[in-house]
Amino acid sequence: MSLFQKLFGGGTPAVDLKAIIDEGAFLVDVRTPGEFNSGHVKGSVNIPVDSIPNQLNKFKNKKNIVVFCRSGMRSGQAKNILQQNGFTNVINGGTWDKVQSYVS
Repeated sequence: MSLFQKLFGGGTPAVDLKAIIDEGAFLVDVRTPGEFNSGHVKGSVNIPVDSIPNQLNKFKNKKNIVVFCRSGMRSGQAKNILQQNGFTNVINGGTWDKVQSYVS
């Protein structure tokens, strides 16, 4: 694993993202509200990466959390923030287009 992947996540996930989404994962788009309003994954919530530390209560008691953005970089940052706050069930879904392709 490269240093970049260790810092920001991404790469090929070792999980079946489609199965996790199908099981009702908490889908979190970490882009800005403007980006989210331009198009987003059905059923996702918008919590911009810079506001995650103030919104941690929204992530509690979720079986699986999938974070995503435009390129996968902000979602990597979001995953790290959540993990630093004790969340172990966070998956960097990468781009919102990729996550959307798995949503039925």
